[in-house]
Amino acid sequence: MQDHTSKLSTRLIHHDYHPPGGFMAPAPAVHKASTVIFPNVAAMRSREWKDKSSYTYGLHGTPTTFILEERLCALEGGLQCVLVPSGLAAIATVSLALLRSGQQVLIPDNAYGPNSAMAATTLAQFGISHTLYDPMNPADLAAKITPATRLVWLEAAGSITMEFPNLPALLRICQARGITTALDNTWGAGIAFAPFDLLGDGQLAVDVSAHALTKYPSGGGDVLMGSIITRDPSLHLKIKLLHMHLGLGIAGNDAELLLRSLPSIALRYHAQDSAARHLATWLQQQPPVVQVLHPALPDAPGHAQWQALCGSAHGGEGVAAGLFSFIVDERYSQQQVDAFCDSLRCFKIGYSWGGPISLVMPYERSGLRSLPTPHLRPGKLVRLAIGLEAASDLQQDLQQALEHALPPI
Repeated sequence: MQDHTSKLSTRLIHHDYHPPGGFMAPAPAVHKASTVIFPNVAAMRSREWKDKSSYTYGLHGTPTTFILEERLCALEGGLQCVLVPSGLAAIATVSLALLRSGQQVLIPDNAYGPNSAMAATTLAQFGISHTLYDPMNPADLAAKITPATRLVWLEAAGSITMEFPNLPALLRICQARGITTALDNTWGAGIAFAPFDLLGDGQLAVDVSAHALTKYPSGGGDVLMGSIITRDPSLHLKIKLLHMHLGLGIAGNDAELLLRSLPSIALRYHAQDSAARHLATWLQQQPPVVQVLHPALPDAPGHAQWQALCGSAHGGEGVAAGLFSFIVDERYSQQQVDAFCDSLRCFKIGYSWGGPISLVMPYERSGLRSLPTPHLRPGKLVRLAIGLEAASDLQQDLQQALEHALPPI
């Protein structure tokens, strides 16, 4: 019996059946591997993990992750892609790969909070300094560039307060100084504008695009992943080497979910954009609301820059993510604003965005920004991430919560 079990287990592991080739289906096959099998020693010695010409180990890629990387390059207009476990991992990998002790990184004051927090802690431990600049004032960026500056982060629109900067102007300043630029492109998602061809003439491009695939590319609120996309092979190699040294990898089943969601990203992005604009316009008319922060609104900070970059290429109406914030009159207490959030039924309290469920999150203004924000009205700030529910239902939900928690003063 023992011999039979041993022979059976060996036959099951080393079974010589291979299915016929030529199988094709809408969804790519899911390859999951740590170990990759080589046909012989010569093949093992000759394979190169850096250029996607072959397979060596699961961390360096499988057919599934290679397909996802190439489709993400097509989405954003890049040539090389590295996948990491989250959007924040993408930001961290870029900064750690491109910066050394004694060098400086410049970060917009309205950037994704963990970006600047990481610079103030982790990067500082490696002797890398950081400075915050006003993204709405290109002259402020120019003034803060020093001989030690090696990397400038960009973000459009800004996190939470949604200012839309003059990306072409900021890029030209950096290019004139020979400084590498990295864009957090999670909001634009490859839909609102093309990070590697901002003006449509092939003349102006960021060097690196970091993207939280957790948001719109996933679309389900159930995957954590990030991407780093480039067009310069030497820049890509620097990032890929750190990626390898840190042992970063993503799961095959997570790649599968992204590949399943990508075909619908444009449809979802436009649907959430349309609903968000409807609700943003409606909220402007509500007495408790003193300011709505959405780049597509004519009076929003940076609207002209948004229109120039995201409007002309899309028939004049432009494209924007389904994300915006609003400021509640300062006469209402934070407890009342929190009660408004708690009273919502369709909107759920939670971080992230881009999924099917609409989300709400109140933010404390103190500590949110380091530089002056005269363009923001006094009051309490709330961010909405619009999902795929009917806009009319979301409006009714906001209406009942306003009436319950924020009655007219």
